[in-house]
Amino acid sequence: MRIVAQRSLEASCEVDGKITGKIDKGLVLLVGFTQTDTKEVVDYMVRKVLNLRIFDDENGVMNKSIDKENAQILSISQFTLYGDPIKGNRPSYIKALNGEEAIKLYDYFNEQLSKEIKVETGIFGAEMKISLVNDGPITIIIEK
Repeated sequence: MRIVAQRSLEASCEVDGKITGKIDKGLVLLVGFTQTDTKEVVDYMVRKVLNLRIFDDENGVMNKSIDKENAQILSISQFTLYGDPIKGNRPSYIKALNGEEAIKLYDYFNEQLSKEIKVETGIFGAEMKISLVNDGPITIIIEK
């Protein structure tokens, strides 16, 4: 499982001209799955995201996690995180988990996050337009 976490001041996802998810201050998570991913891996990544200390404390030091910030998450499925462009110029996606299995893990991921924090999403497999104001900019890659 691979996540690109971006600290944002605001973000939204649009599908077919309609907003499917919108947050103010929080994290935008681009989420991809590979064949070896399980619910145990997802549980680990949920804990990692919730405890990731990338929000500023009163001294301007990244020392606070998202739950201490009253922030939100915009979770976006993105199989292209497992695109491999090493051979040739067109990325290969053979390492990405098939859509039928990936959607189950993606839904589980969002359900687990939602137990702790407000989560907005895009639409799995849809052509999405993501807008965000990256805060910092702070972008962290998490992989298990």
